[in-house]
Amino acid sequence: MNHRIIFGDNLPVLQAMPTASVDLICIDPPFNTGKSQSHTQLRTEQSADGDRTGFGGRRYRTSKVATRAYADAYDDYLAFLEPRLVEARRVLAETGSLYFHIDYREVHYCKVLLDGIFGRDCFLNEIIWAYDYGARTTRRWPAKHDNILVYVKDASRYLFDVDEIERIPYMAPDLVGPEKAARGKLPTDTWWHTIVPTNGPERTGYPTQKPVGILKRIVAASSPPGGHVLDFFAGSGTTAAACLALGRRFTLVDNNLAALEVMARRFAGIPDIEWIGFDPFAQQGTKDT
Repeated sequence: MNHRIIFGDNLPVLQAMPTASVDLICIDPPFNTGKSQSHTQLRTEQSADGDRTGFGGRRYRTSKVATRAYADAYDDYLAFLEPRLVEARRVLAETGSLYFHIDYREVHYCKVLLDGIFGRDCFLNEIIWAYDYGARTTRRWPAKHDNILVYVKDASRYLFDVDEIERIPYMAPDLVGPEKAARGKLPTDTWWHTIVPTNGPERTGYPTQKPVGILKRIVAASSPPGGHVLDFFAGSGTTAAACLALGRRFTLVDNNLAALEVMARRFAGIPDIEWIGFDPFAQQGTKDT
């Protein structure tokens, strides 16, 4: 099973791909927040002249290891997305689906754009990914969810494998009986899932990294075993992590060098990955802390 990770502008990559060549597209494009998205990694070491005191009176010094960032502001966001989404529909198989991850700022405009490209009858779902983490404003209702718009290429023959979807616990298992409680229930269009914890084992240090649990649910439901999954806003490579866990082939594209560097470390030693426009071996010997 051959995988590809491509460093470059996703539009010419999409234009060069064969028609109907991918089973599923999962994308998490920039959200057009109007600012730079960044994540700074810190290292804390014991030091006699450290700047803070820890347990037992020991002194520690904290220093910056790396900062990764990308610009997230567009003069005409929809004009940026439209040609890419037109190509996305073309490269989808007839049974394929697109999962488009966005937030409250642009979701309404993006849905109108996608309705025009795919057709309103091909709109399948709006998934609400809800989480409860991070700062809370006191000037409005704190925003603690993202939106995932789901479109299919053909509303009469798309793949949705309900038997492959992981089930979740019932909130009141005693009310459904032991057999149903043991099996669990199917998720709805509202998904409760924590973000990637700051010190969790999944953490790569890439800003806006999404949890692999979200992508595994999508890949399992909407792609066949051994199928081809495309993510042309790849970021830290979480789509690839889900595909590797579930036996799917992937093509990832990103034009941010920091994203490729993160993916090179994340997938170091994994065979059958073709790197295009980027040398992952140049990253050997480096490590996120």
